[in-house]
Amino acid sequence: MTELVPAPAPVAPALAGGRRRPLRRAVRRPGFVVPAAVVLLLVLMAVLPGPIAGLFGNGDPRVCELGLSGADPRAGHPFGFDLQGCDVWANVVHGTRASLAVGLLTTVLSVVVAVVVGTAAGLWGGVVDAALSRLTDVFLGFPLLLGAVVVLNSAGERSVVTVSLVLALFGWPTMARLVRGSVRSVRQADFVLAARTMGLSTWRIVTRYVLPSSLSPVLVVATITVGGVIVAESSLTYLGIGLEAPAISWGLQLSAASGQFQNAPHLLVFPALFLAVTVLSIISLGDTLRAALDPRRQQ
Repeated sequence: MTELVPAPAPVAPALAGGRRRPLRRAVRRPGFVVPAAVVLLLVLMAVLPGPIAGLFGNGDPRVCELGLSGADPRAGHPFGFDLQGCDVWANVVHGTRASLAVGLLTTVLSVVVAVVVGTAAGLWGGVVDAALSRLTDVFLGFPLLLGAVVVLNSAGERSVVTVSLVLALFGWPTMARLVRGSVRSVRQADFVLAARTMGLSTWRIVTRYVLPSSLSPVLVVATITVGGVIVAESSLTYLGIGLEAPAISWGLQLSAASGQFQNAPHLLVFPALFLAVTVLSIISLGDTLRAALDPRRQQ
């Protein structure tokens, strides 16, 4: 009888191959290429802020001249100077690291928690599903920003790691529900049943067959979440609850420039422009991937 049971291994690659074709088409579209190029440039800024900031001026955000407080852009300083006489271009470039780090770290932590909780709930069901679903509902009851404000107000040092942990604490439930739904739709698939019939361990079934077939929508949502987290971190920092000096981030620059827009608009415009372009590019990537992986939207 065992020779009549279809082996699961050939099925999963077939599913993966079916996804690669729309992905290949997606990466050739301008809607993917342009945002991807922008994101790569931003990642390069985050990794090598010194050399890139040094393209104009000395590139050091800590070198300031009070005599140049609020000065307009000029040769060698395309974004002008802030209230302390520091180069705004250097601050914006160095701020890329903190903003992207919070977005990526929060999203990775949220995805890890969501995958563990959602997979356990969707695979085993019953009491496990009920308990984890109620836990998810509890965290869904707290709005992201409101929950982060409450926790961060009682936190000591507000660093990149601290802010990321707090945002991840309230950011995983939506993705966990998505993972649960995907796993529930896959667990009764023929290749999963065949793997169980062949006596494969639960760990191997989950890691080799269930998760690869159910994580595509989660990864798309995670891509979009990075942009949302960057906005959330900037909002919290703007309100004085997120990152704090001596950290350098776009949120801190927006907060410092909020009362000086009429006198020195460049202090607000350039960090806000970088923030908007970053979020728009990341969300555009997520939308392109979602269109590529959604059969209803494929041409």
